[in-house]
Amino acid sequence: MPQSCDLQTDGEILLVTITREERRNALDTAANHELGEVFDDFERDPAYRVAIVTGAGDKAFCAGADLKQPPGSTTLPPTPPSGFGGLTDRFGRAKPVLAAVNGAALGGGFEIALACDLIIAADHATFGLPEPKVGLAAGSGGIPRLVKEIGPKRAHSILLTGRHVSAQEGLQLGFVNEVVPRDELMAAARRWAELILACSPAALRATKAIAELADGRPVQDVLRDQWSLPALQGFYDGPDAAEGRAAFAERRAPRWQPLRSG
Repeated sequence: MPQSCDLQTDGEILLVTITREERRNALDTAANHELGEVFDDFERDPAYRVAIVTGAGDKAFCAGADLKQPPGSTTLPPTPPSGFGGLTDRFGRAKPVLAAVNGAALGGGFEIALACDLIIAADHATFGLPEPKVGLAAGSGGIPRLVKEIGPKRAHSILLTGRHVSAQEGLQLGFVNEVVPRDELMAAARRWAELILACSPAALRATKAIAELADGRPVQDVLRDQWSLPALQGFYDGPDAAEGRAAFAERRAPRWQPLRSG
């Protein structure tokens, strides 16, 4: 069982709560590897279709790396192959992951949130990559993701100052999807998850694959190359495509097939 996070199941939703509140939910090496295993299992298990990641308490989503970890206390690499929090280097995910940001998302914590598909923030949440203030640089994808999300000039106003950004400013800049009162955060995250669950798992996998392929590329190149994606092989003739057409014609809710890994 994980020691640094709590796992709860809500139907096809997996809720992952980082439980290092005494460290502002900062992650040490062991916590990073535990979260890597959690999201490995999530991606493989057909029982789960959407994950929500949040932090314990209402002060911090994740304050980044735990700088109080004693040097040499472990022989493990600082992060698993899937990156900080098991998410920042996890490319090609088939299943959506939502960040429910319940407080400060700083450094690696902001990078975890940016690696998620959607960010739902409590109204008191803050975001930032303050690494330059201590002689470091954010190396887990936060810099390129923020530039991609909001454009270079607006990203530089955050990256080159190390300043904190409010949830409302994040919404205005475009990297936050919704801001809600703190006591409504998890209900809002579940509402978004339910909207996702109404869609076909195979269609979401195909959509995510095309979106990842499209990053920074001309549309004509994406239209040419998308047909070679594994997620699209047999997709339009697959069971969910047939079920979607049948459910529409019969005016009923569709019964989607579980998504199998591989």
